[in-house]
Amino acid sequence: MRITLLGALLLLAAAPAAARLAPEERRMADAVERESDRSVALLERLVNRNSGTLNLEGVRAVGQMMREELEPLGFSVRWVDMSATGRAGHIVATHRGRGRNILLIGHLDTVFEPDSPFQAFTRTGNRATGPGVGDDKGGLVVIVAALRAMHAAGTLRAANVTIVLTGDEERTGAPIAVARRDLIEAGRVADYALEFENLAMEDGRDFGSVARRSATNWTLTANGRTGHSSGVCGPNLGCGAIYELARILDAFRRELPEPNLTYNVGVIAGGTPATIDADGFRAAASGKTNIVAETAIARGDIRTLSAEQEARVRAAMQAIVAQHLPRTGAELVFAEDGYPPMAPTEGNRALLARLNDVNRDLGLAEMAEFDPARRGAADSSFVAGDVDTLAGLGAAGGNTHAEGEWVDLDSLSRQAKRAAILITRLTRGRR
Repeated sequence: MRITLLGALLLLAAAPAAARLAPEERRMADAVERESDRSVALLERLVNRNSGTLNLEGVRAVGQMMREELEPLGFSVRWVDMSATGRAGHIVATHRGRGRNILLIGHLDTVFEPDSPFQAFTRTGNRATGPGVGDDKGGLVVIVAALRAMHAAGTLRAANVTIVLTGDEERTGAPIAVARRDLIEAGRVADYALEFENLAMEDGRDFGSVARRSATNWTLTANGRTGHSSGVCGPNLGCGAIYELARILDAFRRELPEPNLTYNVGVIAGGTPATIDADGFRAAASGKTNIVAETAIARGDIRTLSAEQEARVRAAMQAIVAQHLPRTGAELVFAEDGYPPMAPTEGNRALLARLNDVNRDLGLAEMAEFDPARRGAADSSFVAGDVDTLAGLGAAGGNTHAEGEWVDLDSLSRQAKRAAILITRLTRGRR
C-alpha cells in the first residue's frame, strides 16, 4: 500500500496528541494511572492526620509520612527544626543528579487545628472532602505521584530535584527571615521552581498561575483628646480618635483602588481606652456615649502584584494618615513578616508555555493565565524574585480553608502526569 506525503501528513495530524510523548514519557503517564489507587490511599492517610499549623506534633508526623515516601525514591531527607519561630519545622529533600535543579514547593500544615469539627477524609465517587485535602495535602500527593512515575520510567535516576515542604505556610512563624531561610536558600540555587498548591479552575478549564499577590498586614492607631461629648469637634477637644480612624479608613476605600490591589480591615476597636493583643487578633474597648474617644485601633492587610505597587500603595496610605483632623494624631505601621508578591514575569510565562507543550503532548487543553487577584499568597513568592516560578500545580477542588474542603480525585493523576513530564523536560533543558 502506497502512502503519499499528503496522506502521511493527514495521518499524523489525526493521531492522538499523546502519541507525541517520548517512550519514557508514555511510561510515566502509564505509571501514574497504575498507581492512582495508591495515591488516593496516601491522600487519605495524610488528611486523617491532623496537621494544623499550631499542632506541632501533627505537622512533624505528616513530615515523617512524607519522608517515608521520598527516601525510597533516592531522596536525602532532613527535618529542619523551627522551634525558634514557634513552629514545628520543614522538610528539605534533595535528589542530586545532572542537569538543571528543579525546586518543588508545598506545605505540611493546614488551617484546621485539632479543635476543628472538620477532621476526617470522606470519599464520594471521584470527590473527596477533608481538612487540607486540597491545601495542601493534595499537592503533596501530586508531588509523590509524579516522582514515583519518574522513578518507574527511569527519568528520576539522573534528575536534580530539591523539595521544600514548609510546616507553617498557613500561619508563618516569626521572625520570617528564619522561618523562610531554607526555602529562600533553595530558590537562590534553583533553575526553576514549581509550587504545588491548588490548581486554578473555572468552568471546567484548568489555568496556570504565573503570579500571586503579596500579603502584608498593617496596624493603624489613632489618638485624640478625651472629654465630654458636648465639645466634640470643637476647638479644645477636636474630633477624637474614632473620627480620625474613620476618616483614614474611608479615604483608603475611596482613594486607593487600582488593578490588582485589595485593601481590607479585619478588626477594629475604639473608645477610652482601646487595646489590641500582641498577635493582633483580638481587640477590646470601653467607653460611654458622652465621652470623646481617646484611642482607636484597626488592623488589616494589603495585597499587591509587584514590589513597585506595594511601595507606592504604602506611601499613599501614609500620606492619607498624615492629614489629621484637629487635635488628633495617627500612626500606620506595616508588619515586617508579610508575603512578598510573585510578579508575572516573562520567565514565569515561559514556564507556563513549557507546561502547555506538555499539555499538547498529553492531549490536554492549553492552560491560560489565571487572574492573580483571585488567588491568595503562597510560599512560591519567597523564591520568585530569584528563579522563574510556576504556581498552582496541585490538585483541583474547592471550598479551601472551610469545612467541606474538597478535591477532584481525577485531578491527582492529571496533575501528576503534567508534573512528571515537565520536571523531566526542565531538568534536561528540553521543551
